[in-house]
Amino acid sequence: MLSVILITKNEAPRIRQCLESVRWADEIVVLDSGSTDGTPDICREYTEQVFDVDWPGFGPQKNRALDRATGDWILSIDADEVVTDALRDEIERTLRKPKYNGYKIPRSSHYVGRRIRHSGWTPDYVVRLMKKGSGGFTNSLVHEKLEIAGKVGRLKNPLIHYSFDTFEDVIDKMNRYSTYNAQMLYEQDRDSSLMEAVGRGLWAFVRTYILKRGFLDGRQGFQLAVSNAEGTYYKYVKLMELHRRKRSELP
Repeated sequence: MLSVILITKNEAPRIRQCLESVRWADEIVVLDSGSTDGTPDICREYTEQVFDVDWPGFGPQKNRALDRATGDWILSIDADEVVTDALRDEIERTLRKPKYNGYKIPRSSHYVGRRIRHSGWTPDYVVRLMKKGSGGFTNSLVHEKLEIAGKVGRLKNPLIHYSFDTFEDVIDKMNRYSTYNAQMLYEQDRDSSLMEAVGRGLWAFVRTYILKRGFLDGRQGFQLAVSNAEGTYYKYVKLMELHRRKRSELP
């Protein structure tokens, strides 16, 4: 038995495509955290396992979904991802005679309408398929990872990842994720400065556009490098601001 788990908030424009691609699974578990655009209603067209919960962060939320899944195997996907027919066939073949407790799946990611083949996004292997009870997600606010006990295998066919449809999506996610990342660094007792924020932002651009050959992805490759630089810059500026506020509270 295969369970699919995913977490949602205001994913109405894309959630149907995602769920259509996994409706062949034995079970779909959705944890929604306060959607106001009808996302839960769309999800209930595909599964009765739709739960309205609070938001503790990406890692804790996915562990909650993992706990609710009853299948022998778990496939974790995001609302902006699609399982192709080829990947479905490969998963089904793999689970007939599994050799590992978990599997990495490559992702084919799109940025504002273009598939990104470089820029550090390809190859992009992520652990998403696991045997029930063999692992769990890290408790990170963002950039959570699925950790498996023992060796992990690899599948060949990719998940299709529609990461950003518009630049409004890019800006919104950059703002949210830079806040989460700054909070994580703050909790690790990391500090920052304006010079560090600028330096790390510039390095993120150079790494994405030059070292990771983002220039081969055309206009979108440049735009992606800029948004990576901005997100990195704001992460360290927000970290600096968290420390400034903390110091201002001291007597």
